[in-house]
Amino acid sequence: MSKIQSTFQRLQGEGRKALIPFITAGDPDPALTVPLMRALVEGGADIIELGVPFSDPMADGPTIQRASERALAQGMSLRKVFDIVRTFRVENTATPVVLMGYANPIEAMGVERFVTDARAAGVDGVLVVDYPPEECVDFAATAKASGLDPIFLLAPTSTEQRFADVARAGSGYIYYVSLKGVTGSGKLDLDEVAHRIPAIRAAVGMPVGVGFGIRDAASAQRVAAVADAVVIGSRIIEEIEQSPREAVVARVTGFMRGIREALDALVPSAGAKR
Repeated sequence: MSKIQSTFQRLQGEGRKALIPFITAGDPDPALTVPLMRALVEGGADIIELGVPFSDPMADGPTIQRASERALAQGMSLRKVFDIVRTFRVENTATPVVLMGYANPIEAMGVERFVTDARAAGVDGVLVVDYPPEECVDFAATAKASGLDPIFLLAPTSTEQRFADVARAGSGYIYYVSLKGVTGSGKLDLDEVAHRIPAIRAAVGMPVGVGFGIRDAASAQRVAAVADAVVIGSRIIEEIEQSPREAVVARVTGFMRGIREALDALVPSAGAKR
């Protein structure tokens, strides 16, 4: 059982939902990424999604695009992302880390080298936005064989065939994109999310995390009531953008604690179990 799978199993036993924050590696500068990852954990993160900066992030809205631009301008690369994870692992071996990004840097490095080096650095899962499950069978098999969970996206427009493809190729959890659009855009339609989640969960046999459109504790709590995990990214990036450098870690910790408290309020006894 992978670290991601055991995390969900533990949370399910506690009656709690996973909180999965996203930040971009190297934003606002590389020296702050590990402190920010620690802040996410201190604030209540169960799994961290760490964005690999890319120059053409097709699924990301303006907020995360700006984060990628800032990171790339300071020389962030895939190998430097591995270094960040390796440094984080010196003090934290428990919190799963998922790299989220695009195929181009992986293809440039080579799939086998990427998988080997990611695992050596302490990465637990990978979500490649432009790797559809039906077209990356070999990649998914290579990742699984090494203990790396390949995580896939599903959307409101996904078909039953796509559900089946994801069930075969994926592991760890499913990232359900709650909106037809890019990150940070649109208004969350909770009724639609609540309608789709049971069918997705039944079809794929994995926990379902919901992202896109979650802006605050209230929306996170509403999503957590129907999903297995809440994924929140653009709002955290905004907190990073709007904070003075010396205050950014504390601001992110405080923001995360508010989300964590909202999720744990769904299970009154959960707070005592942390």
